[in-house]
Amino acid sequence: MLVKYRKLGKTGLEVSVLSFGASSLGSVFRETNKAESVRTVHEAVDRGINLIDVSPYYGLTKAETVLGKAISEISRERFILSTKAGRYGADTFDFSEERIIRSVDESLQRLQTDYIDILFLHDIEFVPFEQVAEGAFLALDKLKHSGKIRFKGVSGLPLSVFEKSLAYTELDAVLSYCHYALNDTSLLDIVPLLEQKQVGLVNASPLSMGLLGNRALADWHPAGEQIRSVCKQAVDYCAAQGADITKLAVQFATMNESIPTTLVSTANPDNICKNIEWTDEAIDEDLLSDVLAILEPIRNRSWISGLQEYNTSVFV
Repeated sequence: MLVKYRKLGKTGLEVSVLSFGASSLGSVFRETNKAESVRTVHEAVDRGINLIDVSPYYGLTKAETVLGKAISEISRERFILSTKAGRYGADTFDFSEERIIRSVDESLQRLQTDYIDILFLHDIEFVPFEQVAEGAFLALDKLKHSGKIRFKGVSGLPLSVFEKSLAYTELDAVLSYCHYALNDTSLLDIVPLLEQKQVGLVNASPLSMGLLGNRALADWHPAGEQIRSVCKQAVDYCAAQGADITKLAVQFATMNESIPTTLVSTANPDNICKNIEWTDEAIDEDLLSDVLAILEPIRNRSWISGLQEYNTSVFV
């Protein structure tokens, strides 16, 4: 089977429609086995996935360290590597110019490479925008000029993160999560802006951080009770039809041509192979229609993340 590729904005990069999120390698969702994690990365790249995303925050540097081991055994030309800077713990943020630059040097050591393809400022909605503008954005320009990063971007949950940033500075890419999935397609609201400015778009979390998964939802999930309940109805409906909502969610996220790539995270080689195969199969249109109808009461409903200045239009 052939993995499809799409252009990532003005970067000139061609990215696989399904990309690899390395958060699982940091034992974020379950305790993981290092050897199995390394095999999963190799399987992903061998099967045609060419974008790998990570962050020092995932597993408090564990994900980067394990990923570094995995990619040290792969030719650097075979993959596009993105990592993040600015978030280092659940409540630990530092978007100063000095810290962002030092963060990249630390990541390069853990990742055992000498450049990052894309650096995203991680969850900027947790600090006042002025701090990012006066510190981190300057760091991005310096890092790009030095060759340590090729492209610069931001990530966050509220879509206003991207609107604010693009009104202030130029970006090469943005990473958005939980806003292009079966229950929430509000990411489409900013696609025209991104296309106008030729900004590459990376979509993440097609399962809405587990809302659309078959495992019990994590206690820390920030979704309100109605969102949780309606998503559970959709999961149960698929199961009753003998279908896997995970498959439907991955197919739905990757079939839209205006979404260049969607990150999925796993530390299991069989799971990544299954995900890749799903993107090559036709979606069950009848099941999709039924599931979208179930999810309609919470369509585009989200939750607050970070400071109020970024969350003016959130409905929980």
